Amino acid sequence: MPFADEVAPVAVLEHQPRWPVDFERPAGELYNALGSEAHAFDHVGSTSVPGLAAKDCVDIQVRVAAVQEARQVGLLAAIGFCCRPEPWNRAEVSAGPECRKLVFAPPVGARRCNVHLRREGDPNCRYALLFRDYLRADEAARRQWGAFKRRLAHSVPDLLDNGQIKAPAAEILMIAAERWAEATGRQLPPGSPAPHAFPVT
Repeated sequence: MPFADEVAPVAVLEHQPRWPVDFERPAGELYNALGSEAHAFDHVGSTSVPGLAAKDCVDIQVRVAAVQEARQVGLLAAIGFCCRPEPWNRAEVSAGPECRKLVFAPPVGARRCNVHLRREGDPNCRYALLFRDYLRADEAARRQWGAFKRRLAHSVPDLLDNGQIKAPAAEILMIAAERWAEATGRQLPPGSPAPHAFPVT
């Protein structure tokens, strides 16, 4: 759920060239806060797919060795990021098993984003990367998913209701994504922290 300073109604925009740039600044701040705890930072979600319509909210996946709530919430709170408290922002089911995660909102007044901490190698971590890479690769799927999101935002602007309708549709999309991954031999992109820069994909 949005915090009081966040805009709740869903509005889907055409792809904005600035979105990849908008990912870089918070990713750098997160790297400085988490250091070696973070294996990689991934621009995920619809804003990471060129040509895809999306909400103006950047999704950042942080791959970590382990989700350690007390420590990581404290590290990110120190730079103004607030952990979202809802149960669905603490765990999710992707390809079978339930996986732990933490989702953070940005500091008040900062650029809108969602920060997803997920354990490296878990199915939910792979899911986010596969969703992105499949839609980057398949023009027809990208066009159809964008049209669906625009229609849904127009008819169901409430954020929670919109998400509940979109979730099962995303599962159908991911069936095609898994077929694409098998056919292409798509692999999880590597990420290893470097002292002079943060690894991003």
